Amino acid sequence: MTPTETATHGYSKQKDQHLKRLRRIEGQVRGLQRMVEEDVYCIDILTQVSAGTKALQSFALQLLEEHLRHCVAAAAVEGGKEIDEKVAEATAAIARLLRT
Repeated sequence: MTPTETATHGYSKQKDQHLKRLRRIEGQVRGLQRMVEEDVYCIDILTQVSAGTKALQSFALQLLEEHLRHCVAAAAVEGGKEIDEKVAEATAAIARLLRT
């Protein structure tokens, strides 16, 4: 990439959908805050925590897939050491996701 080029991220085509999804997740978290403020039963709160966690995990997996299809695939086509860097980045991201 030349200094005048800007990077296009793999998620750019889905950006509006991602933002909509993240706003929905934000709403879930705000709902959790309300539940705590209203002294809702612990198990009910935990059920909603689980739903929010799954929503974030699903978002992360979709973003990872887009990264692999766009960024890693582009680096593979270009060749050189950039492919090694992109694979290392993706591997580290997968490891972080597995730890959560």
